[in-house]
Formats: sequence, structure tokens, C-alpha cells
Amino acid sequence: MDNHTVIVIGAGASGMMAAIQATRYGAGVTLLEGNDHPGRKLGATGNGRCNFTNLVQRPDCYRSSDPGFPAAALSAFTVQDTIAFFTDLGIYTVNKDGYMYPRSMQAQSMIQALTMELASLRVKVKTREKVTQITRNENGFTVQTQGWQYHADKVILAAGSNASAIQGSGRDGYDLARSLGHHVIEPVPALTGLRCRGMSFASWAGVRTQAVVTVQIDGREAARESGEVQLTEYGVSGIPVFCVSRFASVALREKKNVQVYLDFFPDLTLPQLRCFLEKRREKWPQRPVRDLLTGLFPDRLCQVLAKEKDPAKSVKTFTLEVTGTQDFSHAQVCAGGVDTRQVDPESMESLVCSGLYLCGEVLDVDGTCGGYNLQWAWSSGAAAGKHAALCPQ
Repeated sequence: MDNHTVIVIGAGASGMMAAIQATRYGAGVTLLEGNDHPGRKLGATGNGRCNFTNLVQRPDCYRSSDPGFPAAALSAFTVQDTIAFFTDLGIYTVNKDGYMYPRSMQAQSMIQALTMELASLRVKVKTREKVTQITRNENGFTVQTQGWQYHADKVILAAGSNASAIQGSGRDGYDLARSLGHHVIEPVPALTGLRCRGMSFASWAGVRTQAVVTVQIDGREAARESGEVQLTEYGVSGIPVFCVSRFASVALREKKNVQVYLDFFPDLTLPQLRCFLEKRREKWPQRPVRDLLTGLFPDRLCQVLAKEKDPAKSVKTFTLEVTGTQDFSHAQVCAGGVDTRQVDPESMESLVCSGLYLCGEVLDVDGTCGGYNLQWAWSSGAAAGKHAALCPQ
């Protein structure tokens, strides 16, 4: 087995996994991180509780301009492999309806387990090292930071994306990939709230209610999710909105017309709802429409729906024009990134720069809510680390 030297750029979830796997497969690894400690973004996942994977795995849980790309890495390092990996590191995992967490319910536990394993494997972890340039040469790579030069046979780019407000999130990974010949699909915010036009949202801001959320793009349904929606001063938010937001975000980037439809009462069809409200009207003929909605929705939502010309129809298809999303600092991930058609799906090696491997958020792969983006980080990081260590120059 050749003892390659590998530099991993970025000590997030995928970067730490890549460094561990590369070392286990025999490489000498140096892990470079721009922040003062590894795992800053991982520490904020799941509101700090770290939903690190999900037992329910379907192809449509992962999105990409090349939809078939994620499958190879996800098949090679599965959910069961992820759970076994962290169990081996001492993390006791718990299953909450398929959503997997550390028993501590603290993301910091995951970071500590990963950093302890890095130390045990004697991975050289260099923090506060912001990479400014990667150069390919006859002997491998030279990686330039603000204060030093590093040399290695292989490089793994795990620099993340510009989603979230965590220090260190940014476009550096995209810029480094571009400098080595990669095409970057312009990233847009995903897993985020939708900004809308059409009403004064202050009247419903703060309301939480169950709804089915449907995104239509140029008049065609693109995505649908159900769950608790948060009505905000700018439009709509909440997990079902997050799950469909990437479709709206990409469509807006392409200058398409985007609308969101809210069904606030999916239990009844429109005729059934009309019948229900008519019976209430018969019982209380003098009461205003708002009172007929009492008990169905929070008061402030009742007030908004009562102002509509056809309250029953508005309950079933409350329509809003989407004008944008929350910005990158409020997004959990990005849609877009390094074009996966320039990356080998099994090894994560670049097809335009041999010896360079890419993993995690820097690639044009994003998952829906529920631990899928972290599973992509573990799977793609494991593939990149393994193949960077084993593949000859």
C-alpha cells in the first residue's frame, strides 16, 4: 500500500470524515481549517442537537443538477455504516422516528468524538489556516495559506459552502475549485424561508399552523411538503417550507415565476370545508366570517382568512407570489456548487484535475431536512478519503 500524503481543506463534517478515512487507509494526512477549531458548522446543526442521519433513504431526498450522482457514494458508505462508525467512536445513538441523534442531544458530542479520533490517528490538524491557492505540479500539489506552504500527493477539497452565518462559511471552496478548472453552478440559498408579495404579513407574523405547502414554477407543481408552517413578517418559513425552498430558489435564479400555495386544512376537501362552514353559518347567521373560523386556526390567521373574498377557497389554496428567499446567512445549505459532471461519483476525484477530490457542501448536492445533508457529508467524505489514500498518482 502506497503511503500517500494527503491535504484535506476544511475541517467540517465531510473534511473530518475524509481525513479519518484517508488515515485509516494508510495516508499521511494534514487537515487545514480556517476557523480556530474544527466543526464550527456541525456544532450548529439541528439546533445544536445534531440529527446526523436518517434511516429513511430515498433518491429524492438528495438533489443535484445531475440527480443520479449522489447514489454511488451513498451506497458505498450507507446509513448503517454511519451509525456503526459513530458507535465505534463511542457515540450512543438514538432513533427518533428514523431521525438519528447522539443520546446527549448535543452536536458538540459528535465534534469531540471526531476530533478525538483525529488525535488518536495522529492527523495533523492546523487551525487558523485559510487556504488562498492550490497549485497542481509534477510532484502533486502545493497548498498556499496566508502563513505557510504545504505539499502533498493528493488534495481533498471539503471547504463547505456560503450557507449559514457561521464564521468561515463562504465562497472560498468554489473559488479554489474554479482555479483548478471546475465549473461552479451558481449557489443559491436552500433549506430557508421564502419571501413573498401579496399582503401585509405583519398581521400573521409569529403564527404556527399545520399546512400543506406547494411550490409552483411557471404554473407547474414542482414540490409539495406538509407539516408545521411558520408565518413570518416576510412570508413563510418552517420545515415544510425549507424542504421546498431549493426549488423556488433555483427557479428564481432562472428568472421563472414562482408561487406558493398553502392548504391550511388538508383534512377536508374544498366542498367538505364549504359544507362545514355553511353549517356553522346556519347555527350563527349573524356572526362575522372570522368567528366561523374560530377553533380551526390561530386567531391572527382567522383574521387574515376572513378578509378574503372566498374564505373557504383561501383556506385550501392561499396563494402567494414568491419574490426571493432568506439570504445565505439564514440558509442551512446551498443549492448549486461544483458541477458534479466533472467529478467521479464513486471516488469523488476530479475529472479535470487528477489527484484532487471534492466532498460535502462544495459539490452541487443538497439534501432535504432530516439529517440528509450530514449523511451526504459522511458518505462523500468517506469516499474521497478512501480513494485519495489508495489510488496511485
